Amino acid sequence: MTALKSSCMIVLAGAVALGAWARLAPADDSAAGPTTLERLDWAHFQTRLKEFKGSKYTLVDAWASNCGPCKENFPHLLKMHKQFGPKGLKVVSLSLDDPSDKTAVGEAEKFLKEKKADIVNILLDEEYGVGFEKLSVNAIPAVFLFSPEGKEIKRFTMDDPNNQFTYDEVEKAVAALLAAGS
Repeated sequence: MTALKSSCMIVLAGAVALGAWARLAPADDSAAGPTTLERLDWAHFQTRLKEFKGSKYTLVDAWASNCGPCKENFPHLLKMHKQFGPKGLKVVSLSLDDPSDKTAVGEAEKFLKEKKADIVNILLDEEYGVGFEKLSVNAIPAVFLFSPEGKEIKRFTMDDPNNQFTYDEVEKAVAALLAAGS
């Protein structure tokens, strides 16, 4: 499993039971600070997506601290936040690190602080693997665009080895959505 984890090609084998519940964090993003890693279970994450008042769309980047490609592409995420945030895009990083692994969570927090990730940063507080199941992905990074109502409208995944997305493609899709909505 370690080789799979380090290559970010994690395949789920069967259903995974739901893990511990977490508190629902306040909708005010500034309350937690720019590099805080909020712990939310799947249900509260879904609710949180609907709470971003004034946002036209929400971009969610699923990643983990042990995923080299995720960390390599993270600056693109922050660039989109700066570029499209004023135009109505809310950017969220969703860590799929094992919430029971203190080392992994510490690495995720350290990485976010080093990158000055002044976006909403969420740790999926579920049993390890549930995030992959809930997002219906086998690999990360993966990027999702959500409507203001929290409905998924577009996804970019690495699941098809013959059709790998780039963050430039994500940026173009975001620009087109925002242009069409204005």
